[in-house]
Amino acid sequence: MLTSLLNNLTYGSIFILMLLESTVIPVPSEFVIAPAAYHSAAGNMNIWLVVLFGTIGADVGATINYLGGYSLGRPIMYRCANSRWGYMCMLNHAKVEKRKKYFDDHGMVATITGRLIPGIRHLISIPAGLAKMKYWQFILYTTLGAGVWNCILAALGWWLHTFVSEEQLDDKIMEYGEYIKFTILILLAVALLYFMAKWFIKRQKRIHAGEDPNKD
Repeated sequence: MLTSLLNNLTYGSIFILMLLESTVIPVPSEFVIAPAAYHSAAGNMNIWLVVLFGTIGADVGATINYLGGYSLGRPIMYRCANSRWGYMCMLNHAKVEKRKKYFDDHGMVATITGRLIPGIRHLISIPAGLAKMKYWQFILYTTLGAGVWNCILAALGWWLHTFVSEEQLDDKIMEYGEYIKFTILILLAVALLYFMAKWFIKRQKRIHAGEDPNKD
């Protein structure tokens, strides 16, 4: 079924495939949005509708994971944390609450950037539900992250149409897709190092000033 959908891309199949990609089914979004954009460049589809239907599909799929985490994940997590198994893994109720607070404080960054990271993209919705993030915030951040990712893939597919034949398309998408993923990971790593350095400098200043380094 998935092969059939991938080989016969329509706005409806784009929606379905991107919905699946945002749950736990391994559908590579690179081979959905980029080929559709490639055909858009040939005049067979509308690239803006490709991005729109892809993003809506991603939102619906992410919502399924969010609701799963919201309704089922948290009780199970607390049960595990308070169990003997949780004790062996050095988990407890307080640590779970601390992780929840972290997601409450940094949910926007985690959700948006998570949509750009391979392997995390389809899982980031679960901790958002687990942390009880407000749905309007979750769907806003998810839409932004998924929209950016889909625009990147659409731009790739449109650009490839200028010099790649359809027979070479899959190989070129895979090749340039790896470059894109690597670039995104480098940029995120640089951003992370910047904020860690900023946090460390601020903490040291508080220590030298005799203040509590852990205060907000």
